[in-house]
Amino acid sequence: METDYKVKLEVFEGPLDLLLYLIKQDEIDIYDISLERITSQYLEYLQAFKELNIELAGEFIVMAANLIYLKSRSLLPVDQQPPAEDAEEDDPRWDLIRQLIEYKKFKEAAVELHQRELEQERIFSREGALAPLLQEPLRLGDVGIFQLINAFQTVIKRVEARQDVQEIFSEVYSVSEKIDTILQRVAAGTPIRFSDLFGSVVSRVEVVVTFLALLELIRLKQVRAIQKNIFEEIEIAAPTA
Repeated sequence: METDYKVKLEVFEGPLDLLLYLIKQDEIDIYDISLERITSQYLEYLQAFKELNIELAGEFIVMAANLIYLKSRSLLPVDQQPPAEDAEEDDPRWDLIRQLIEYKKFKEAAVELHQRELEQERIFSREGALAPLLQEPLRLGDVGIFQLINAFQTVIKRVEARQDVQEIFSEVYSVSEKIDTILQRVAAGTPIRFSDLFGSVVSRVEVVVTFLALLELIRLKQVRAIQKNIFEEIEIAAPTA
């Protein structure tokens, strides 16, 4: 395995994006978050980033420390909890919940403004002439890093659950070889399901190297990771023209 291989993503979401994704994945209301569960899930993602040698911004570590603090504080009896500065509520989750709500509003407003900009571009051409609105099917949504990490964790758990499979230490895998393999599989033009991409993988090392190859191809825009609907099977496809 290429142990010195580093993944450098040009566009990377922040810790609040990850927390919102985890909340949406659990299908719960922001006000009902469990500090114990969300901290555990968040740390699992950070561990996956570390294993994949993905460079993280310092704010992810700061959020991890804050979550651990809030979790430990929530486990104490109310009369033993340390006073929090500027906190009007006894619930240690409240400051985090407030941050998430404000950030969610900001993201939704940004998305709405972007959609209005796209609609304006479809109505008026650059010359100012009126152009007809095209009733085109919705484009499949590109999958973000958190969805990919979630799928990666699922594959890792599946491989580790096979009691008859042992790590083959004599096998040597390289990212470049896995890149060639993935490109060959998408060359036919038919999208490959994420689970099928890892269907013949038998070791944790091979899972990691294959996933690194996939991330590199996505970064280079040689493949797309797409998802028809939220939390459905991720598919890997050749880039659109």
